[in-house]
Amino acid sequence: MDTAIVMIVLVALVVVGAVYLLRSHAASKQRTLDDAKAEARRWLERLGGQVLNLTGTDTASQQAVADAAERYNAAGSQMEQAETVEQARLVRETALEGLYYVRAARTAMGMDPGPELPTDVERERAGAVSEHRSVDVEGRTYEASPEPGQNTPHYYPGGRVAGRPVPQGWYSEPWWKPALVAGAWGMGSMLLFSAMFSGMAGVPAEASMDPADAGADGADAGDGGGADGGDMGGDMGDMGGGMDFGGFDGGF
Repeated sequence: MDTAIVMIVLVALVVVGAVYLLRSHAASKQRTLDDAKAEARRWLERLGGQVLNLTGTDTASQQAVADAAERYNAAGSQMEQAETVEQARLVRETALEGLYYVRAARTAMGMDPGPELPTDVERERAGAVSEHRSVDVEGRTYEASPEPGQNTPHYYPGGRVAGRPVPQGWYSEPWWKPALVAGAWGMGSMLLFSAMFSGMAGVPAEASMDPADAGADGADAGDGGGADGGDMGGDMGDMGGGMDFGGFDGGF
């Protein structure tokens, strides 16, 4: 009888302990999610305030404000659906990207760009356009510049797009957008990368290399670049398109 009572007590203690651990874990997980959502909401609200109170005065600043507003709407939609820490962090990243466009718009208008924003590893690795360059690729002219201009009204804050670094700078058109949507570059885009960024100071060699070569160099350096380059090379082989970027006409 005494043995049975002891067993019952032990089982009860185990059950109570398990329930306590489960509840503690759930509470900790919820706190982490709440903190991540609060952080994301803070950046989203900051972006919203800028978008609502900033009006572009020329083509470049107007385009940058429009891009910032696009990121604000996207981040707001993501926020409504965020149920995990990873989703909350995606909201933060989208809002931060929008704030980079805000800084670009303010710079284009000759205003103080405002406080520095948190750095991003891929954005830093992508480098930045350091000189004005105009290239003709398959009968089409593309321009890039470190400064906004009449011919370069489209800003990109820099980062990795479909496995390839796109440097921060001002461009004649947002030719990277189709790759953002499709997740892969067209075959003709390799010509553009090579012509646009080859030998440019401040831009990593990977930006102007053939993806297979870039992947091999990344693997040799032990930085994980081989996987990105190899995957992108396979994707481009499947895409097989020309410089029309899947129907993209620069109308963004």
